[in-house]
Parts: sequence; structure tokens; C-alpha cells
Amino acid sequence: MSPATLLSCALLLSAAPPDQPAEKPNIVFIYSDDQCFETVRALGHPVVETPNLDRLVREGITFTHAYNQGSWTGAVCIASRTMLNTGRFLWKAARLDQQKTVEQERRAGRFWSEYMRLAGYTTYMTGKWHVKADARKAFDFQVHERPGMPKDTPEGYDRPLEGQPDPWSPSDPRFGGYWEGGKHWSEVLADDALAFVKRAAGRSEPFFMYLAFNAPHDPRQSPKRFVDKYPLNKVDLPASFLPEYPYKDAMKAGPSLRDEKLAPYPRTPSAVKTNRQEYYAIITHMDSQIGRILDAIESSGKAASTYIFFTADQGLAVGHHGLMGKQNLYDHSVRVPLMVAGPGVPKGQKIDTPVYLQDIMATALELAGLEKPDHVEFHSLMPLVRGENVRPYDAIYGGYLDAQRSVTMDGYKLILYPSIAKVLLYRLTDDPEEMTDLAGKAESLPIIKRLFARLLKLQVETGDELDLKSVYASLL
Repeated sequence: MSPATLLSCALLLSAAPPDQPAEKPNIVFIYSDDQCFETVRALGHPVVETPNLDRLVREGITFTHAYNQGSWTGAVCIASRTMLNTGRFLWKAARLDQQKTVEQERRAGRFWSEYMRLAGYTTYMTGKWHVKADARKAFDFQVHERPGMPKDTPEGYDRPLEGQPDPWSPSDPRFGGYWEGGKHWSEVLADDALAFVKRAAGRSEPFFMYLAFNAPHDPRQSPKRFVDKYPLNKVDLPASFLPEYPYKDAMKAGPSLRDEKLAPYPRTPSAVKTNRQEYYAIITHMDSQIGRILDAIESSGKAASTYIFFTADQGLAVGHHGLMGKQNLYDHSVRVPLMVAGPGVPKGQKIDTPVYLQDIMATALELAGLEKPDHVEFHSLMPLVRGENVRPYDAIYGGYLDAQRSVTMDGYKLILYPSIAKVLLYRLTDDPEEMTDLAGKAESLPIIKRLFARLLKLQVETGDELDLKSVYASLL
């Protein structure tokens, strides 16, 4: 019996009586993987086609400055998803992961899906999980749980090389990956979601859907017609393109890091454009599947009582600053798209107040009528959605291993590489691409000191135990 058939039977057995009124809104959470904030047409990208993400921008509120706090591992998605599902700030979530107690948290009910179930929701999950807890038990219904990334192949790395044939193709099923099983994983996820929406349409109990695409994580595979939408002469080269990032080794994102092996050193415009071509293609393909999901919700009759959230677990460099991966603290890798649409949400509005993507958990708990648990450190977005004059965070923290720290505040970003006591300072209001380092200017010293002092306080708030005081003292 297929997963969809099993799900249908289970829903029929467990459904509440049809005449029981639904008092709580449905929550649909759509999650992409490695999607930079800049890859949405409606948010200003001139090349990428995202008609269905554009639709969410038109139909709801977009948080234009949503961030991930960073990671304790090169697999940044593990950190992002653990924070999301446990509600804890970076280094407190890290301790759960490192002490192998994430599953214990779930069993104790201190998990996003467990709280939703407690509030009377039927919970459903499909796609990428990558959290050290049992997804089969974390949700009432769970199908097609996917690993951290699709299978990759040697041909997918160190490519393309100048003057040599490219050994890899994003649309060739023989390389496996997203094509394993015979149908692209993004299409399978949409099929799963449609099966659940169809069976839930006649039920009165509220539902919580956790729909986690692997796309656009590498290997960035999609049908040829999507790749053909992006001829290389139309693919943009990032303004911050560099052949090589000067501090790559100090930041622990050097040539030995898996993500950084995707393109050859030194970076070339043609290699970066090829990687971006495939990145845009898989995003557009994923967008078409999101459209199927949105259409199904509309057809189900549930749209008027359903909130839809879209975000990504983190961004990705794909050629910015000479980097390919997400193991850095530049905005292209820590800042993500975040859209909210649903009952009472103003249409077509943008909010530039800084937030974290993990705030979606606390938001869903508020919509479900639950009081936020004490251990959940992220904040609900609903006050901002309602138009209240609030600022949940006065500064945004960033951390990666023991090698990178950052703080964004008052229009500036400070990036620190502790091992070499290197400080970078960017004025984001004038330099959103983070290309002009102001740290060497005498007039920047008071700003650096102010941001560094705030970073030390953020360390306490996030559970960061890295000793930065000696670096700070060297600036005084």
C-alpha cells in the first residue's frame, strides 16, 4: 500500500466528526534549503523566475531582513532546523545536538510539532528533516523523509573547468540525486502535500503541515526545460565576485570544505555563472511545485482559514565573495526570504524589522492559542503582522564554529575572525553587497567598539562560550 493510501486510511479513521467546528487556523509551513534572500523576482531579482513565491509576496507580508543565527557544524541546515524545532538560540540548541538529547526533547513534548499536536492539530511532514529526532513519531503523518542532501557524485565537483567538457548535467537522471526513485523529489513532495490537503479538506480539525524541500541544495538538479530558462549570457555575476576569498582559511571555509569544492579555484566567471544557472533553475522548478500546493489549498476551501509561511533554512553564496557555500556570515548566506500570508494579514507589505527565521515557530504557537513555553527564545511575528510598533531584536547575532562571529545593528555589520583577530565592518545601508570594509578607518573605531560590546552581550544571550575578550581588548 502506498504512503498516500496509508495516509488516507489513517485520516478517515482519525477524523473528527464533519460537523465539529474548526476554531483554530490551519498552518502550512513551506521550507526550502540553501535559498538566498535575493532569489525571489518580486523582491528585486531581475533574472530568476518565481511566480508563486511572488504570489505569496503579493498576498501577504514579506520580512525582508530575516536571518539564521549560524551553525556549530558545516551542515548549517542541522543547526537551523534544530533551532527552529526546539525554539532555542544557537549555542543552546548546539548543546542539545552535541549531547544527543534532541530526541529526548521531542519525547518530553518540547518540540514544535508536539506543541501543535497538544493544541489539537493534525500534524503532517514530508521532505527533508535533518534533525536528530524521530520524524515518524514527531508528526501524526510522515511520508518520504529525505536525508540532508540528495546523493552526490564526483562529477558534480570542481566544475566546470575552463576549456574542458563539463562531466555533469543537472537534468541527467543517471546521476541520481533528486532523480532517485524515478521522479524529482520536489515533485514528490508536492504530490504528498496534495494528497494530504485533499483528504483533510472535508475534516474540521485544524492541520499543521511541515513541507520541507531539499531544493535548491546541491546537487542542483532540475528538468532541462528549467535549465534552458537561464542561458549563461543572461545569468548575473555577483557584484561581490572574487576569484578567492582572502580569509577563507581563517574562517574555516577553505578548499577542503565540501561546499567550496563545487567550483574550481580560483573562481572564474563562467564557473560561477554555471552554478548560478543551475541554482536558479532548481528554484524555478521548486516554485512550480509550490504553485501546485497553493492551488490545492485554494481548491480545498481551506484557504480562508489557513496561514502559509515560507522561508529557507539559510542562504548560499554561489559566487559571492569568492565563496560557494553557506559557512560564512555574509548576508547572502545568513539572510533568507520569509513570507507570511493568511487571514487578516495585510497584502503586499514589506517589513524591514530584523527577525530570525526561527520566529516562525513561536508565531505558529501563538496562532494555535498556546502560551509560548519558557524555553522558546525566539519571538512571535504576529505583533509585527498586526502593525504594532515593536522591535523584537535590537541586534542580530551570527556565529559559525569557533571561527566566525558577527553582529548587525544600526545599519552596520561587524564580522570577526577570532583566530587572526580580524575585524571587518560594513555599512549595510550604503553597501548592501558588503564590499567596502570600513574597519581600517579611524572614524570607524567607536562604531566597532559599540558593535563589539553588543556582540559580547549577545554571546551571553545565545549561550556562546567563545572567549572574545582578548580580541576586544586589542581594539581599545
